[in-house]
Amino acid sequence: MDATTSSELPPGFRFHPTDEELIVYYLCNQATSKPCPASIIPEVDLYKFDPWELPDKTEFGENEWYFFSPRDRKYPNGVRPNRATVSGYWKATGTDKAIYSGSKLVGVKKSLVFYKGRPPKGDKTDWIMHEYRLAESKQSANRKIGSMRLDDWVLCRIYKKKNMGKTLEHKEAHPKVQITNLIAENNDEQKTMMNLPRTWSLTYLLDMNYLGPILSDGSYCSTFDFQISNANIGIDPLVKSQPVEMGNNYVADSGKY
Repeated sequence: MDATTSSELPPGFRFHPTDEELIVYYLCNQATSKPCPASIIPEVDLYKFDPWELPDKTEFGENEWYFFSPRDRKYPNGVRPNRATVSGYWKATGTDKAIYSGSKLVGVKKSLVFYKGRPPKGDKTDWIMHEYRLAESKQSANRKIGSMRLDDWVLCRIYKKKNMGKTLEHKEAHPKVQITNLIAENNDEQKTMMNLPRTWSLTYLLDMNYLGPILSDGSYCSTFDFQISNANIGIDPLVKSQPVEMGNNYVADSGKY
C-alpha cells in the first residue's frame, strides 16, 4: 500500500483512530520500516520540546497531535525513560492499559501529565500525553542494556485538556450574587412581618408609638384611617377598614390619656 501524504488527503478527512488501530496500522509499521496507511504522523523527539511547541511540528491536527518519537534511558543501566524537557517533565499517571487485537496483546497505553519546573515541585499543566508502545518493547529494552536508546519508536498523542469547570464557575458567579441578594431581601421582609404586633388595640398602638408618623406634626387628630396591608397580616380582603375614633382626653405632646 502506498503511503498517502497529508497534502493528498480527501476533503473532510478526520483522523480518529482507535488504540488498536494506532498500534497495529501505524506503530507496528513504523517500527518495521513499513509505510503507514497515511503519512500524517511526523517523527519528532518529543523530549527536546515543550508541549506547546509541538503543534507547530506537524501539518495535521487541530485539537490533538500525533508523533512518532524515540525514547532514551534516564540512566545508562536502567529501564526508566528520560521524560525531562526544556521547561519541565512528563509524569505518568494511573496504570498502563493493555491494548489487544482480538485475543493478542499488541501494545500498552500510558497516560502522562506535563509539569512545569523540576520534580518534585513542578506545577501541573493541562497538557496530556497518551504514549503507545509495542508489547515486545520490554524484551528489546533488555537486549539493549548499555545503550541510552530505550525504544526506537513510540507513538504519542498530545492534547490540551479543556478546563470547563472554571468557565462554568465564572459564568454562574454573577447570578449567584443576585440570588443571594434576593434571598437576603426576602428574609428582611419576613423579619419585618414577624415583628408586627398581633394585637391592634388603640392602647397598644399608643404605647408602642405606632401613631407617631400620623401625629408627627404634634397636632391632634380625632379621626384617622389605619390602613393595613392584606398581604402582610392576612386580613380578609372583603372586610373594609373602619375609622378609629379617639377620645378628646388624648394629649398629643405627652402621649398619655
